[in-house]
This record gives sequence, C-alpha cells and structure tokens, in this order.
Amino acid sequence: MNYSEIITHIQSNRNQKNIDGQARFGIKSSNSYGWSKPDIKSLARKIGKNHLLALELWDSQIHDARHLAIMIAEKKKVSEKVMDSWCNEFYSWDIVDDCCSKLFCRTPFAYEKAYEWTSWEGEFQRRAGFSMMAFLAVHDKKAGDEKFISFFPYYLKYSNDERNYVKKAIHWAMRQSGKRNMNLCNRVLELAEEMKQNQHKVTRWIASEVIKELSRYKAEGKIKNLK
Repeated sequence: MNYSEIITHIQSNRNQKNIDGQARFGIKSSNSYGWSKPDIKSLARKIGKNHLLALELWDSQIHDARHLAIMIAEKKKVSEKVMDSWCNEFYSWDIVDDCCSKLFCRTPFAYEKAYEWTSWEGEFQRRAGFSMMAFLAVHDKKAGDEKFISFFPYYLKYSNDERNYVKKAIHWAMRQSGKRNMNLCNRVLELAEEMKQNQHKVTRWIASEVIKELSRYKAEGKIKNLK
C-alpha cells in the first residue's frame, strides 16, 4: 500500500465509539479516526518496515497514521533531527509513550534526548524526556546503574511541575529505575526520602508514591540483587 491508499483506508474506517473512548482516557486529537491499537498493528504488519513512508504518514497529522508511522519506522534510520521534530509535535500522552517505547528509546540518541527533552517547556515534550527514562529502565537491560543514577538530577529539578502528564511520568520513571535491582531500588528510595522533605506538594506526592510502591516490591521480594 502506498501513502494515498493508506490514508484513504484509515479515513474510510472511522470509529466514533473508539474516538469517544479515547477522549475518556485523555487521548485528545482533533484528527483521529478511532482506530484501535490491534487494527493499527495489523495494518503495520501488512505494510512492513518502510522509513520513508513512516515520515510521510507522520506528516499527515492524522492521529492513527502517526501511530502507524511509529510502528513501520526503522530505528536505524531515525536521526536526531527527526526525533526533535516529532517530539516538538507531540500533543497526546499516547503518542508520546508509543513513540518513546517502540522507537525512540531504541536509538543511539536515547539518553541524550531523555536529558534534553526534560528541559523543553511543553507538557508533552517534557513528558517525552521522562517517558524515555522510564522505557530505558525497562528495555536497556545491559546498562549499568550509573546510567539511571544520572537521571536523578532531572527528577529533582522538575519534580515541582504540577502538570499531570509530567508529574506522573517522573513518578513512573523513578519507579522503573528502582525496579531494576536492589542497589537502584535503595538509591531511588533515598532520593525519594530527600524529595519528601521538599516544600512543594507535587514533589512530596511523587516521593510518597515512589516510596509506597518500591517498598512494597522490596517486601514482596520482587527486586533482584546484583550478582
């Protein structure tokens, strides 16, 4: 299928029920046709990897086509320029997290962009930075603890950001880092205890939620010890 055929196919299969459901989960797009994730994945499998087509689909600004673009893009061909361009256009948490988990965190620029994007002012741009940190903690199995300890200053610096999709991403990234092993768990808990003394209510909320979950994981024996 070429670009025109794909766009026509997406537009011809609009699902208002799914659009309404997405809105209830905070997925906001003025240009969505309500395609489900399984349907987009099925279409992506039929198309296969095609980086140039992915770039075209992203530029369509159609919500469903952008999810498709993420799935068919080739990680080895993703440049820093494309990453910054796409990040600058993030407008919904589902696009942020889908892009960061399936594509961006698997590029050689992942850590650099995670640091950089936390300083961007937009809510979804800053979320992208912390989303990258969360997914790197999950997917980068070979990374040493120092990689994730390097995220700590960013957690501290932006933990007073009251915007929903930022504070939840910081909380999420801290938890994922702490779940990697016992050393990181203890280091994240120490950081959270420090944050708990902060005067800002959002910082204290993040800290309390992190402490609650990681303490439970430790008690249940779910955190592995380093060999």
